[in-house]
Amino acid sequence: MKKIVKKHPLAIRWFHWVNFPVLAIMIWSGLLIYWANDVYKVGFGDKTLLKFFPDSFYKAFNIPFRLAEGMAYHFVFMWLFFINGFAYVLYTVISGEWRYLLPNRHSFKEAWQVLLHDLRIRKAKPPQGKYNAAQRVAYSAIIVMGIGSVITGLAIYKPVQLWWLCAICGGYAFARIIHFVLTIGYSLFFVIHIIQVILAGWNNFRAMITGFEVEKTKDDIPVVPSSLSEAVPVAQAVPVTQAGPDEEQPAN
Repeated sequence: MKKIVKKHPLAIRWFHWVNFPVLAIMIWSGLLIYWANDVYKVGFGDKTLLKFFPDSFYKAFNIPFRLAEGMAYHFVFMWLFFINGFAYVLYTVISGEWRYLLPNRHSFKEAWQVLLHDLRIRKAKPPQGKYNAAQRVAYSAIIVMGIGSVITGLAIYKPVQLWWLCAICGGYAFARIIHFVLTIGYSLFFVIHIIQVILAGWNNFRAMITGFEVEKTKDDIPVVPSSLSEAVPVAQAVPVTQAGPDEEQPAN
């Protein structure tokens, strides 16, 4: 038999699916801002063949010289990103979901085991709860990265009005570098997360849509006997009666 097991509450699924397109738009609009100036354009000289590849990338995504448009999208969706992220953190604290998310003292060691298992180097499957150790570390890191993006983003957005916040970030230039590095981190997380979802299979993906997983019960799992005695039951002893007076006695 199969049974339905609840996994993700509705709020968690809502925050997840709202954050996905919002963060994607934030990254895209950030590229519009970053590459609006040729100073920051990635190139290898004006007359080299390698310059063809960055130009092709810019043209494919229609990135160059769209500063005003990029800033407009970025400053609108940053509030959705902040509100959704703040609501998510608040919900995990109030609901107690943080117990499944925060890493413990064994998480980093077990996360390494998860990596080795995913790379088919380690055969034994690491401990798996609602989230495995690698997921706990990654999802907690994303929350910290989100807080860092908000802080550095505000420092870049209002460096004069929020001069104290800009100073905490190490100055305007350093805050800008941190903000860009965090964006690279989001992009890497996107790629790794999608690969992990594909490897985990449909049941795991469905849980983030419907909120439940379908698990097999013990009755569905075939039992392999460890020895012949478990496979073939021992014959019961049949009582032997003595031969009667009219019955033939066995010869000695």
